Amino acid sequence: MEWLIIVFILMFVIAPVMWLKPSPRQQRQMALRSSAGKQGVTVKMAKPPLHHFRGTMPAYRWHYPQSAPGPDFLLVRDSNASDALEPYHAGWRWRIAPLRPLPDVASQHLQTLLEHLPQDALVLESNAHSLTLWWWESQTAERFTRYLADIEPLKEALSGLSDRPPVKPLETGGTEEEGSEKG
Repeated sequence: MEWLIIVFILMFVIAPVMWLKPSPRQQRQMALRSSAGKQGVTVKMAKPPLHHFRGTMPAYRWHYPQSAPGPDFLLVRDSNASDALEPYHAGWRWRIAPLRPLPDVASQHLQTLLEHLPQDALVLESNAHSLTLWWWESQTAERFTRYLADIEPLKEALSGLSDRPPVKPLETGGTEEEGSEKG
């Protein structure tokens, strides 16, 4: 009976330690996020641009150069999109289509990427600042690096295709004629 009590007490002490140990899934996600960070990808948990979605989802962001912002668009996988949205390619629909058609090179890279993304990738979003992939991280770090071969050329092709005109700095000073007309 004493042995049973000792075993029970040991289990009681060890149980919290086992709860703190990351699960295999958490270990895979940590390795994936660490690898992505080393590749220059920003990973954040945020609310995805999906209707009626509660909670957060991992967002992997590739930032455009500040001097060459990207276009605005939003693609949603068919499984999470309304039938009213315009189909694009390989089971993806435009929720927000680019204002101007993408160049052929960018379209080819985009279509290739959409064909290769895993089924748990739900949204691909581009704005002036970054290209963002919203997905549930079903792949390993090694598998994720294969997607970089599709994402990096796409990011380069989209850089500089901003829908907004570049903001020019205000000129300081002026000519005397401009000053005298104002006053």
